[in-house]
Order: sequence, then C-alpha cells, then structure tokens
Amino acid sequence: MKKLTLFVALVLLCSAVAAQKKRARDLGIPFDGTPGKFNAITDVKGVEVGYSTIISGQGKNVRGKGPVRTGVTAILPRGRNNNPVYANWYSLNGNGEMTGTTWITESGFLETPVMITNTNSVGVVRDAVLKWFVKTGWYKEDFWYTYPVVAETYDGFLNDIYGFHVKENHAFEALDSARSGYLKEGNVGGGTGMMCLGFKGGTGTSSRVVKIKDSTYTVGVLVQSNFGSKRNLSIAGVHVGRELKDTMNYEFKAPPSYQPGDGSIIVVLATDAPLLPHQLKRLAARVALGVGIVGGRGENGSGDIFITFSTANLSAFQRKDFTKVDVLPNDLINPLFDATVQSVEEAIINAMVAAETMEGINGNKAYGLPHQLVIDVLKKYNRISK
Repeated sequence: MKKLTLFVALVLLCSAVAAQKKRARDLGIPFDGTPGKFNAITDVKGVEVGYSTIISGQGKNVRGKGPVRTGVTAILPRGRNNNPVYANWYSLNGNGEMTGTTWITESGFLETPVMITNTNSVGVVRDAVLKWFVKTGWYKEDFWYTYPVVAETYDGFLNDIYGFHVKENHAFEALDSARSGYLKEGNVGGGTGMMCLGFKGGTGTSSRVVKIKDSTYTVGVLVQSNFGSKRNLSIAGVHVGRELKDTMNYEFKAPPSYQPGDGSIIVVLATDAPLLPHQLKRLAARVALGVGIVGGRGENGSGDIFITFSTANLSAFQRKDFTKVDVLPNDLINPLFDATVQSVEEAIINAMVAAETMEGINGNKAYGLPHQLVIDVLKKYNRISK
C-alpha cells in the first residue's frame, strides 16, 4: 500500500510539472543566481499562494455584464498558521494602493495575508478578508482588530472594471485554495487582465537560494505585472522591446490621459533569513532595481509598491512576554540584495512568458510575448545559443 501511495504521489507530481506553462528558463533565457526547487515564492517554507480567476464574455463592454478579465491572488506568509511576521514595504511610485501599510511601518509586523486584485476591488477584498477571519477562526481572541493588506493594479483596458465583478466569494476562493509548491503564472488570479511592457502581463514568481557563512537562505517573490512601455523592455540585457517595436502592439483606444508606461506592479517578497523590519525595508527598496532591469521606470501613471516579510523568528510576535530573536548582521546582507534583484527580474519575465494573448472589452487585445521572436533576438545578440 505504501508503494502504491508513493507511486500515485509521483504521478500527481509529474502531472503537475507537465501542466506548467513554459517559463523563461525553458526558452533558454539566462539569469544569474540559483533558484529554489519550485523557482517560486513557495520555496520559502510555509508560504502558500491561492488564486481566483474570473474570465467570461466577449465583445462590446456592457457595464455590469462584461467581458470580465480579472481575479484575486492571496499570499499567506505562514499558511493557515496565524503567526505575524516581521515586514516592511516600499513605494517606487505611489500611483496605486496597498492597504494596511501604515501599521506595518509602525509595528514592524505583517499580521494578515497579502491580497492582490484590480484597482476597483480593493474594498470588497479587504472586507472579505475580515469575514474570512471570522469564518475560519483566524483570531482566537473574543476581541481583535486588524488591517488587511490588499494591493491592486489596473485591468480596465481588458476588464469591465466598473462592473465590480470581484465578489466576496472570489476572495474566499483565493484564500481557501492557497497552497505551497508549483504555482500557475500568467493570466491567473489578480494578474488575469494585466498588461506589461508592451505585451500581456500578469502573475509571475521566482526564487533564489543563497549561502551566508554556514547558513542557507531563500528569497522568493511573486509579482503582479502591469507596468512599463515596450520601448524599455529588456530581457537578459538586450533591448528586446526596441527590436519588436512594430510587432504585436496593444490594440485598444487609449483615453487622452494615457501615456506609455502607465500601469502598476505589485511585488511580494518572502525570505526565511532572520531580518528585522528595517532590514526588510532595505530589501524592499532593492526590488526597484529588479523592476528597472527589465524596463520599469516608475512612471508617473504607475503604482509600483513592494512588500517584504521574513518567516524566521517564529516567536517574534508577542503580546505580553519578552522574546529573543536572531538577526542577520547588516555586513552580511549583500547576498540577499542580489537575490532580491535577480528574483524580481526573472519573476516579471516569467509572468510575460506564461501570459497568453487576451482579448477583452470592446475587442481590446494584449498579445502574449512571442517566444520564438524573443529567442531570435537574444540569439542575434549572442545571449543564448539554443
């Protein structure tokens, strides 16, 4: 029976791996650093991710009916275990929203899951998280208060965003489906209707494993990519966007206020390295370097907001008792900076590689990154040989 159970488990694992969309490394795109087993934020032990993806309708936009291209993403720092983690956040450009951040700055702790959705659904998702806490008994005390962390990017070029299609049950679905292991990327969860650097964007993830003295630590990120102009798209150091400037451009009627580069990116970074909140702020600031490598410029119309947390120090959060924590010295933190930049860069490209062409409201269309054309451009500049 044990052998049969093991066989079934291996079959399921192989099926899950086979079902994965192509990722950047599958195309031969080179990246620095060593990824974890899943090359995902879930390589940080305890972190779980869930999605709710909402896709329906086509053709002319009828407000309240669709077409709908949106969703919700949930990141649980310690899974179903309510144990706050040290955290901090950083804004490269603040044309966006992430609720609950003032208390994170003040207290140094993230006490809730991190949710990501579209711009107009922050409120309903925030309220749903509170109801989910009640439903699941997240807080054991009779009296409690909390500030859910909900971030957003704008999907209104493909989605009936003023139809308010994200409901309470979608937030529940994202939270209840959260798990570790391999993650879907591209047109899933909150990233469903997003566009990035001239092509279809969405949800992406990556990780890095680093050794500091005798200890091994993991940095993992998840991005919701909806930012940047094609002219700035850079992959493996090559200005791919310039090479493809006349290829598969967005098809939509832009409002007068629209400028290339408008959009947003939310980045959630997890690590098991023992960092204090001020050190996590330093990692959050380095996220911007990874965004910049692929072509982000923190444009005026972009909300580029990043949150970081550490799953180390299980007893860090105390209400009454003193506690002791481990802390990585600042002089040893540089490998984590490298891991942050590398993971963010790859996660964004993973999101674009996985995202498929999507047609949304009024026939608006964002094309998926053309894999073979990208390979050809990188070959032209001797960045890959396959």
